[in-house]
Amino acid sequence: MKVAIYGQTYQVEVLQYLIELLDELHKVSAQVSIEKRFHKFLVDNVKSENYQTFTETEGLDSSFDLFISFGGDGTILRATTYVKDTGIPIVGVNTGRLGFLSTFKKEEVRKVVEEFVKGDYTIVERSLVEVSTDSNIPEFNTMNFALNEVTVSRKDTTSMITVETFLNGEYLTSYWADGLIVATPTGSTGYSLSCGGPVMVPTAKSLVLTPIAPHNLNARPLVISDDTVIRLRVSGREEHHLVSLDSRIASVANGKELQIRKAPFKVKMIEYTSESFLKTLRNKLLWGEDKRN
Repeated sequence: MKVAIYGQTYQVEVLQYLIELLDELHKVSAQVSIEKRFHKFLVDNVKSENYQTFTETEGLDSSFDLFISFGGDGTILRATTYVKDTGIPIVGVNTGRLGFLSTFKKEEVRKVVEEFVKGDYTIVERSLVEVSTDSNIPEFNTMNFALNEVTVSRKDTTSMITVETFLNGEYLTSYWADGLIVATPTGSTGYSLSCGGPVMVPTAKSLVLTPIAPHNLNARPLVISDDTVIRLRVSGREEHHLVSLDSRIASVANGKELQIRKAPFKVKMIEYTSESFLKTLRNKLLWGEDKRN
């Protein structure tokens, strides 16, 4: 069994759970590799053996059986930039707050290994979106994809922007808003949901366009097929706007055309029998919660 471990939370209180995880992996004679900076954090704070390490550009390949993300949902999103198209299944241990993608509580970290070894899980393939432009955006040159969403939003202004939107070459509308979110089913429970978008199950073959604080009061979130090519062009009072791919942000000149479409690969997420999507929906988003019941 070959396992990669990644985290971006460098807090001493997290170490005890990381040590528990490593102990459980040793019990099953797993070959462990730890992200280079996370490994340094480990050896700087506790007496530990030296493990193999990996970085964003080297050390990972399809021979790994499991990629364990140690942190919150943001850490899972960042983990996809390490896994890329290798096909390594990802599971999250939640040391953050909500933990919608990172479903395992840190206190139950040993169960991540135990249930994986037992085979008490399914692998759910999650689609991503990618962005391309008619000219170069250096920040997105090597990683132009996102698991949750691509968002265009205003920059350096309190004024709204206009987002001219085309679907498969046909004009849809011009959103007059603070921005526009193009979310995957995975991202439907994130920023899009906060802006009034619908929840979609992870396997839905759809994308959702969700305007951010639109002043066109009849503009509503729109669910579209995930094979749609979306073309956006932004105008506004400032010369630039922001484009974000999950947590990665770039400043882009107004008038630059963006094309957004489903990425050519998917990310594999492990869904444990004890931590299903529907159970997470009920527990983390209080789905259907009603004090009268």
